[in-house]
Amino acid sequence: MQSTAILDSPIEYLKGVGPARGELLKKELSVFTLRDLLMSFPFRYVDKTKFHKVRDLNEDSETVQIRGILRRLETAGDGRKKRLVGRFRDDTGVIDLVWFTGVSWLQKSLQIGKEYVAFGKINNFKGKLSLPHPEMEIVTEEGIKKASSFAPVYPSTEKLNLKGLDAKGRRKLMKTIFEKIQPTDIRENLPNYMIEKFNFPSRFEAIQHIHFPTTAKELERATKRLKFEELFFLQLRLLQIRGHRKATIKGIPFPAIGDKFLTFFNEKLPFELTGAQKRVIKEIRRDLGSGRQLNRLLQGDVGSGKTIVGLMCMLIALDNGYQSCLMAPTEILAQQHFAGISEYVEGLDIEVGFLSGSVKGKKRAALLERLKNGEIDILIGTHALIEDWVVFPKLGLAITDEQHRFGVKHRAKLWQKSKPSPPHILVMTATPIPRTLAMTLYGDLEVSVIDELPPGRKEIKTVHRHEGHRLRVLGFMKEEITKGRQIYIVFPLIQESEKLDLQNLENGYELLLRDFPMPEYQISVVHGKMKAKDKDFEMQRFIKGETQIMVATTVIEVGVNVPNASVMIIENTERFGLSQLHQLRGRVGRGAEQSYCILMTGYKLSKEARSRIQTMTGTNDGFKIAEADLQLRGPGNMEGTQQSGILNFKLADLSKDQRILQIAREVAARILDQDPNLEKEINARLNWYMKTQGKKYKAWSRIS
Repeated sequence: MQSTAILDSPIEYLKGVGPARGELLKKELSVFTLRDLLMSFPFRYVDKTKFHKVRDLNEDSETVQIRGILRRLETAGDGRKKRLVGRFRDDTGVIDLVWFTGVSWLQKSLQIGKEYVAFGKINNFKGKLSLPHPEMEIVTEEGIKKASSFAPVYPSTEKLNLKGLDAKGRRKLMKTIFEKIQPTDIRENLPNYMIEKFNFPSRFEAIQHIHFPTTAKELERATKRLKFEELFFLQLRLLQIRGHRKATIKGIPFPAIGDKFLTFFNEKLPFELTGAQKRVIKEIRRDLGSGRQLNRLLQGDVGSGKTIVGLMCMLIALDNGYQSCLMAPTEILAQQHFAGISEYVEGLDIEVGFLSGSVKGKKRAALLERLKNGEIDILIGTHALIEDWVVFPKLGLAITDEQHRFGVKHRAKLWQKSKPSPPHILVMTATPIPRTLAMTLYGDLEVSVIDELPPGRKEIKTVHRHEGHRLRVLGFMKEEITKGRQIYIVFPLIQESEKLDLQNLENGYELLLRDFPMPEYQISVVHGKMKAKDKDFEMQRFIKGETQIMVATTVIEVGVNVPNASVMIIENTERFGLSQLHQLRGRVGRGAEQSYCILMTGYKLSKEARSRIQTMTGTNDGFKIAEADLQLRGPGNMEGTQQSGILNFKLADLSKDQRILQIAREVAARILDQDPNLEKEINARLNWYMKTQGKKYKAWSRIS
């Protein structure tokens, strides 16, 4: 067997594993080979470089390491309660070491009168301290070296622990692997110039020291190298995809800026565009006229004016003889886009169609026929747009709103509706994405940001109120209603739950009726379990101003635009994530009047809940909120990222490793600028690694 094949050996052939443990490692950790086990890194370390004195131990001590003489060893109890007790003395005192399993084997292997290092967790039983099941290393030069290190702790499960594959068992297997392999068995994947520039250890040293660091410095260097490696190869792959797309996929040329665009801009535009909107439209126009396919993510906070940018792009498509479509995740949002865009283009001889699951029968058939004949210029709708019977003769631009709410296959199906050339692609989101996430999830796209709100918009005042302030809040609501304003009240639940002691929508509605009795006040109720037509009926009553209060769940998070609504009250705020709170707050502040967001909670709050509330009351900036959310929750829990396999990093953490990611992307971009296909000898290692491992770095956002 060649040495390079050692790591590809089946895991069951490793000494100490065997068939039963091998099956368990496959099922529990997806570890099939020695390489898989080697690349399963520790998630923390126990610092065994420090020694404690017996006299300093107390019940608050966690894991401790002591050096002393094993003075006595005897059994106590019988049957199942049989245990082995050792008297352990250092120069400051005595403590008992206790073992409840492996008694016979320990009696034979432990040597009375010898000096040991004992490592374990302190236990206090009836006021007496002991060290149950300590790890024991006899004091020799090698033993002390082994003890005085950072002990790796690996992710485990109950089944693995029962089979002896706990932290100690896994450490033993790792040591066995390192006894079998040579440095040449772990092939280097970074060029020498990069290793020298960043003062990285070799790949072998990095992997060895991530498992068995002897100093904090060794661990730091190994971690930095392996984090960089993960982020660098991901960015290299994303930038390669982007470069390949630019070089090979020809976009439908949109050279003309014609009558439709110019008439709308000069005569119909209802407000002055912000500087940010103008900048973004210029970026998009440049792409559309370049002969390359537009592939752009448009980020903008709630109310920043993404829709008008999207419409102006559709007018460019129309001026060049092509149709456009806009797909939204919910019927409410799709209808809002349809109503808004229809109003904007009124009088411009532009046909706008609407398609969703609720458009049926003859109405649907007539719409599809008109679309197929090229009579509809802009089609707006839900995921109904991707159905096979929806045929565009000349689709030139496909826009997806809140694209993270669609599956990858849904999006791809829409974008395949233009042949032979793919349509231009614009994806929009009102969920601000932290820069590090955008570089990772959308690293193969161009990114535009609308970071400016329209003039005249007042900042929403956000306050935190406890239950004790309820009467003041009710009084404030009545004042706003008297001024002619409307109010949202959002609850986290629909029905009573004993498990979660929460104020809920049904109870909340009943209590509101006492303070806001009919017919003087009218209240709409909207939640996700209602039939679509009932939900729409209640929404429309609120939109028309027939009701002053809307009691709802987060179904209103996206897609309700009522400029007259000035107050958003969020009950049990602690139950919502930051991104969700920001989206809910964005339902108000859409008119010229001062708007308010009131965060209601009880008095008992977790540290994280307090942090979320402080963030909300401290800023209205969606990008700052997104960064705070990333810090609090980590990238794996951010909205939409569960679709992303590329976030399953072994070591890298986007909330903490922003600097490493930035450097990794810059280095990758520089290399590809000079050597797009990695053909130069100096980049041979990168070429080999991308060919053998690059497939795992999939572009989650890849959209054509």
